[in-house]
Amino acid sequence: MTVQWHETPDSEPIEAIGYDEPNEEAWVRFRSGSVYVYSSFPAGMFEQFRTSDSKGGFLNREIRNVYPDRRE
Repeated sequence: MTVQWHETPDSEPIEAIGYDEPNEEAWVRFRSGSVYVYSSFPAGMFEQFRTSDSKGGFLNREIRNVYPDRRE
């Protein structure tokens, strides 16, 4: 697993987001310490997530309940 992490200092709930390209997984690390992994996640969607103005809003609108997830 090779996750390329991006810190998100402007996001209140999300500390960092990362992408594991070979496995097509998006990783989300919350400030609470929880980490969630979203599977079958296209690289283009991760780029939209990474550049979104509101990471929490994007997560709720475009990712949750759309991509399979697991808690690490």
